Parts: sequence; structure tokens; C-alpha cells
Amino acid sequence: MPANFPRIARIGALASLSLLALAGCSKNHGELVVDDTVGVTALRTPCPLIDIPDMTGDVTLLAPGRLDSNAIDTVAVITNLRKSCDNGLHLPKLTARVDFDVLARRNDTHGARHIDLPYFTVVERGGATIVAKHVSTIGLDFADGQDRASAHGTASAVIDRAEATLPPAIHARLVRKRKPGDTDAAVDPLSLPDVKAALAKATFELLVGFELTDQQLAYNVRR
Repeated sequence: MPANFPRIARIGALASLSLLALAGCSKNHGELVVDDTVGVTALRTPCPLIDIPDMTGDVTLLAPGRLDSNAIDTVAVITNLRKSCDNGLHLPKLTARVDFDVLARRNDTHGARHIDLPYFTVVERGGATIVAKHVSTIGLDFADGQDRASAHGTASAVIDRAEATLPPAIHARLVRKRKPGDTDAAVDPLSLPDVKAALAKATFELLVGFELTDQQLAYNVRR
């Protein structure tokens, strides 16, 4: 069921709806083009944004019963996010995929060792509402004598194209050319409350991060 994603665990919040909702598109391949007649040029795609929520991009494994930095056993980070999306197929359902790497370092290099780390995939709408969540695990294998290991992970989401598309009326307001002297020529349509709300509703994010325990999250917050 939809739920609110904790504020502390995200950096994908729509602090600037107009920037985030219109980001990440190549020229002439977005859903929306805002003409620069009034100083705004932007493109929008229905494909979800990708991000790592705040405090969830790394995990630190500590020795049992200890919380100090000297108790660090293993540290792992999620990095190198790459997104693909089948927007060009114009199907009713959009499939987005994110590939990423997990890099890990351990302090004790004696013996070969395997570690499984849980990570989540969240589809979030409008910067606040979770519409889907899935938890998986990624395995890391340290060779004897080696302090570093890496692994490749993937996550995907299916999104209804209609839900990620701006309503025609909002689209028409944004693409309408305005001339100097028009009563609304100096008004940025992206600043209007109803336009902001429509952009938020049509904006999805695919978020990936480590599924942390309360102790692991608390450690990340304290650093």
C-alpha cells in the first residue's frame, strides 16, 4: 500500500519541482518543451528519476555489541547508477531499470568470506508517496587476503505511462507562447500551485538503497 517515505531517508525530495520534474532529458526527446520566448526552455520525460535516498547509500557492519569506529568490520557503498527506460517504445506501461555497483572494504583480510547485504527498490510518486517497495540481497565475495570486493546489482520498475504524463490542460498552459506585454508574460507557469501539483503527481522516482537496521541507520546519522 502507498506510504510516506521517511524524510531522513531520501535526497530525491522535490525541493524544486520545476527542476526535478524537467531534468534528465536529451534535446527534443521529452514530453514537454517550454519555449524560450519568456526565458524558459526545458524538456520532460515520463521515465522515472533515479536516486539513492539520503543515509542509505552506504552501510557499515560493526562488531557485535559495539558502536564505536574502532569496531568497524566492513563498509559497503552503492555507486555508479545507470538508468535505462523504454520510453521510445510508446507502450502503455513504462519499464525503467537501474544498474549499480556495490563496492566493499573489510578490515580483517584473513580467509575467504561471503557477505549478503539487503537493499531496497522503491517507486515513489510526487516526492512523498511510496507506490511500491521490494527488498533484495546482493552478495559480495572477498578472496583470502583481499580487503576489497565488488558486485553488480539491478532494480526495475513498471509505471503506467498515463500516470506519468501531464494532463493536456497543464501541458497546453506550459507550451503556450507568451509575448512581452501579455498579462502573464512575467509569470513562470512552473511556479503556479496547480502546475506544481500536476508536475508532482506525474513525477516518479526509482530509489535504491541499503535496507538498514535501526542501528546501522543511527550510525550513518551520527557520522
